[in-house]
Order: sequence, then structure tokens, then C-alpha cells
Amino acid sequence: MCVEDGQQAGGSLHLRSGKMDTQIEERDKHSGKGCHDRSRLASSNLDSICENTAIVDNTQSQPFDFVPVVRSGEWSDIGGRQNMEDTHVCIADLAKKFGLHFLEADTISFYGVFDGHGGKGAADFVRENLPKLIVEDADFPSELEKVVTRSFINTDAKTCSLQSTLSSGTTALTAMIFGRSLLVANAGDCRAILSRRGVAVEMSKDHRPSYAKEERRVKSLGGYFDLDGYLNGELNVTRALGDWHIQGMKSQAESGGPLSAEPELKMITLTKEDEFLIIGSDGVWDVFTNQNAVDFARRRLQEHNDVKRCCMEVGEEAIKRGSFDNLTVVIVCFHRDPPPQLGLHRNRVKRSISAEGLHSLKRLLEG
Repeated sequence: MCVEDGQQAGGSLHLRSGKMDTQIEERDKHSGKGCHDRSRLASSNLDSICENTAIVDNTQSQPFDFVPVVRSGEWSDIGGRQNMEDTHVCIADLAKKFGLHFLEADTISFYGVFDGHGGKGAADFVRENLPKLIVEDADFPSELEKVVTRSFINTDAKTCSLQSTLSSGTTALTAMIFGRSLLVANAGDCRAILSRRGVAVEMSKDHRPSYAKEERRVKSLGGYFDLDGYLNGELNVTRALGDWHIQGMKSQAESGGPLSAEPELKMITLTKEDEFLIIGSDGVWDVFTNQNAVDFARRRLQEHNDVKRCCMEVGEEAIKRGSFDNLTVVIVCFHRDPPPQLGLHRNRVKRSISAEGLHSLKRLLEG
């Protein structure tokens, strides 16, 4: 399922022809099939990876003068909860992490926030396995939208039979940056907001009963919401990975169940006006509006331009504002410099006062 953006040229994320196609063909020739070196992928450990290095894609074609400089930061805190069920991953260079030599000239960055419930088992499993399933897919990276959707669903299916994830679930939001393309995939109520010259641009929708499209989908599959807005009286989200232990939530049939693991996708082409992306678990958005979060982060980046420090400041501000939930903040900047100051354009408004009003004011001042 894909939410289109006005800047998208249409269709799936197609890569540059020529060198990239040759590299993919060369990989398939050596491996004998359309998959990568699985043994190397399996040996990679993804324990809360955060690589705060700047990545510059120098292979951008000449007609476009904007080349994103990708740098990121992250912060998380248990908040007022007894247990920490959030987790996240930040991989500045996916090819380098997994040894994908056919992508050496093309940087793909991967970021994800996973908000667990009923325990941390499902969140940890998805964090460690979703990136691997994406790069192991035979269609990666030529059909990235299809690959990401398929990987979400396949990761969810794997949680069905694992004891460690049997009684838990997790929402999941990922962002991938390849050249000038940004692809956000969301299942649940984590949220991604883009700052475009200081204006908040929604990159994901919260999958909750208040989302009319989700309400229709759930009811069409036999689900319902109780008076408190909980799906089948159990969960306050309508999409998540895991949760196979809750009766009536999921089905292995093609139509699926009321609780879906299929992500909603949004892809855009980045321009020089796109400044940074904020990814946060729902505890952040309980106390920040989209525009408020952009304004707050933007001011902090203008002050010190330290992405990791900015993440911490957003999280600490959420706690000050009364957020009680686990908190995770990931910010990805697309420029080396801080966001520019924006001039305020105020319309001149002619103000006048009636003779009667002037007389009343004069009497008031004279006592």
C-alpha cells in the first residue's frame, strides 16, 4: 500500500541504469541466483546500531544540483514506564554493513523505530531481522517498495512460531534514503515528519481507529473497536508485527486479519528545501504536534547543529511536557549546515479607530 507524494515521478523506486544494472547482473552471475551472500548477512549483529557519520552520494546525475549529506542522531529513554519496550536501528551505509559489494558506489541508509507492547521480544526480533530480509530479497534494490512491503510481512510471519516473540508485538516505522529518494514505511503509530523549509510534512499516518481508512479496513475484515477505541478490545493500534497470540487478530489467509503487518508507504524525491526527518515513537507525539516538533528541532539545530544533542533535547522536552511513555527519537539531516533562518513576511494591516472610540479612550486616560 503506497501513499503517493506530489513530488514523486510515479511508480516504484527505479535505480539509475548502466553501472548499477551491471553490478546487479554481475552479482547474480557469481552467485548463481538472485540472492546475496546469506552467510555474511546472518553473521551481522544489529544491537542498537547508530552510526553518526556523514554520507555523501557523489554519483548524483548532473541535472540535479542537490546532493543530500545524510547525518543522523538518536536518543531513547524508558520514560515513566516500568519496562523499556522501544528499540531502534540507524545504519548509515546498508551496503557496508552487510557486505553488499555490488552497491559500493551507491549509499543506502536505513533507520527504524520499533515500539513494542506485551514485552520487547517482537521489537528486538524485528529490529535484528527486518533489515536483513530487505537486503536478502532477490529484488533488492531495484524494486524497493515491493521489497520493503514483502519484508515487513515476512518478518511478521516469522514471529508466529518463535517462543521469544509469542506473546508480544511491535509497531514499526522505517526510513530508507537512496540518492535523492526517501522511502518511509509504517505499520502502527510511530511517526515520521519531514521539515521542508521549516514546514512540517507528514510522511506517515498513525494506524489508529481515528484514521477513517483504517476503521473501514478493520470492519471489513470482521474486526471491531470497543468504547475506548481498542481494536477487538485489545490494542490501540490497527497495524503491528507480532501479536499472533491474540485470538481473532491475525490470519494467514490472503485477506489477513483486522491487525495488519502490511506497511503504508510514502516515497518522495528530496530537494534542497528538505532539511531533516524526525522519527519518533508515539510517546513523543503525545505531547508534540507535527509543526511544533519541527519548530523545536529546527531552533535547536540552528543553535548548535548537533543532531544527537537535538534528539536528546526533543526527548527531554517531551518528558517535561508530561509524556509518560517510552520515548525514542531519531533525526536524519540532509544537509551539513544547520537549517537557515527564515524571514518573517508580515502583511501590513491598516488600523483605525472611530471618533467615538477615540473620545472614550481620551476620557479613560484623563480619568
